[in-house]
Amino acid sequence: MVKELDVIAVREDFPILKREVNGKPLVYLDNGATAQKPKAVIDALTRYYSNENSNIHRGVHTLSQEATSAYEVAREKMKAFINAPEKETVIFTKGTTDGINLIAFSLGREFIQEGDEIVISAMEHHSNIVPWQMLCEQKKAVLKIAPINERGEIIIEEYQKLLNSKTKLVSIVHISNTLGTINPIKEMIKMAHEVGAKFIVDAAQSAPHMKLDVQDLNCDFLVFSMHKVFGPTGIGVLYGKKELLEAIPPYQGGGDMIKTVSFEKTTYNELPHKFEAGTPNISAGIAVSAALDYIEGLDWEAMHEHEAELLAYGTAQLKSIEGLRIIGEAKEKTSVISFIIDGVHPYDVGVIVDKMGIAVRTGHHCTQPLMDWYKIPGTIRASFAFYNTKEEVDLLVTAVKRAVQMLK
Repeated sequence: MVKELDVIAVREDFPILKREVNGKPLVYLDNGATAQKPKAVIDALTRYYSNENSNIHRGVHTLSQEATSAYEVAREKMKAFINAPEKETVIFTKGTTDGINLIAFSLGREFIQEGDEIVISAMEHHSNIVPWQMLCEQKKAVLKIAPINERGEIIIEEYQKLLNSKTKLVSIVHISNTLGTINPIKEMIKMAHEVGAKFIVDAAQSAPHMKLDVQDLNCDFLVFSMHKVFGPTGIGVLYGKKELLEAIPPYQGGGDMIKTVSFEKTTYNELPHKFEAGTPNISAGIAVSAALDYIEGLDWEAMHEHEAELLAYGTAQLKSIEGLRIIGEAKEKTSVISFIIDGVHPYDVGVIVDKMGIAVRTGHHCTQPLMDWYKIPGTIRASFAFYNTKEEVDLLVTAVKRAVQMLK
């Protein structure tokens, strides 16, 4: 039996959930864009700037040594969080977008040739489309798109047909930020490897909701952003298999990514520093420890069960509204509900529910090709975290009903 999550106690850990918006208690349902931060993370940021502020990896003085140690402790914790085989395979980036661009530049520069093929899916975020388009234009490679069905699921048979000896890279989202679809990523990785392709997992939406195990998945690369995992903005993670990270050139040049520099030649540093040029986001990196400690201190099964209940309850309640249609009803899905209302623009609904203190996302959610496939301009998206409640879902439903009355 799964232990029940004490949501009331958990909510006390998040200071922002106590505030009001437009005179109403905040109902935050935009977790797919960014998650809120527990006090432990906020305190870690304050503590660094108040007590440890110093550059890392270069100084012999006490502050630098303390900051360096704290930063590298975060890397060790991240290694455990994703079950990476070695600490040096964990690269700190600015976020998911930065990680994908790093792979596109470095791996693309070294291994992609004219006529090679790269496969993505129809549900990808722009950050997992545009870098590959840029690479294909530069290298005269070909971008292939795995199609989806009406429920918002990748058609696995069609995906498999795209894979062949020309396929060099596959980059697929683990969970769709717009649809909530959980893709069968382990099976898709196996299929890609059978034709010799490398596989990149966009785990931006899966990292907050499910346990990640890069060794079990056997992915070649995996990326996500910490701001969606209850951590700070401006820092993310790139995992890569060690032999691949060693084989590809660095993404950026500068301090800390070098061993020696002369005007004739530069020798690159060892992993992970080879891909971490310049002064990093030190405070955020150190606060990663606090975020991981916090989330690992909760019961993952209980969190998952609670979010699944919110998804089922919210789906049923919203479906009771006349003219409302949910976009994305995959069999395997996490806590995202995207919906449209006949004759009503999503933006107008978003403005009205905001007046009632409810934060939802409206628009194309950086998935314009997906919206074009569904022939809609955008959706209203409610995305849940473990600190949300059924009472908040009820407030959303009431607000949407009011919006419909006002706009129709």
